[in-house]
Amino acid sequence: MADVPQPGLDRLVDFRSGPVLAGVVPDQNPLIAVTAAHLSAALGQSVVHLGYVDTSRYTVEELPDGTVHHAALDPDADAGDWHEVRSGLEIQIGEALAGSGVSWKLWYLAGRPDRSLTHLARALDASLIVVGSRSQIGMRRIRELAEGSIANHLAHHQHRPVLTVPVEAIDWKDARAPWRP
Repeated sequence: MADVPQPGLDRLVDFRSGPVLAGVVPDQNPLIAVTAAHLSAALGQSVVHLGYVDTSRYTVEELPDGTVHHAALDPDADAGDWHEVRSGLEIQIGEALAGSGVSWKLWYLAGRPDRSLTHLARALDASLIVVGSRSQIGMRRIRELAEGSIANHLAHHQHRPVLTVPVEAIDWKDARAPWRP
């Protein structure tokens, strides 16, 4: 079994040393991208990096600069579909970050979000990763309990800090605590 590099003082990341990387998805609350852009500006970074991981595609090759060659899981899928998704994301991000004073770069990735964002963070030498929280309502909450959140997977499988941006709040009286039966 190979040794996994562990977080420690020798691996501590100076927040001003590398860019901020945020995980984004289509039609996501713009709060995640805007928070990442504001954080980038506060840390003296002129560019915020935004990574979208298309889970309907798989990574064929990870390149050292963070880009990936990818292919559809479904061999009958329209090869141009991902271009439309990317274009839609670019419009969405452009609108969200207009006037922020920070430029941005979108990275189109494939496969598992936690692994893909970790690869990109390593390639960029990102200082931290920003992701949004999931909805606490209905089937999405059940799915998160079964699969775990991307933020949780990132926090346990790489050494960079992970900032989770809340996109939905629940009244304290309605929340079930995980330590209660």
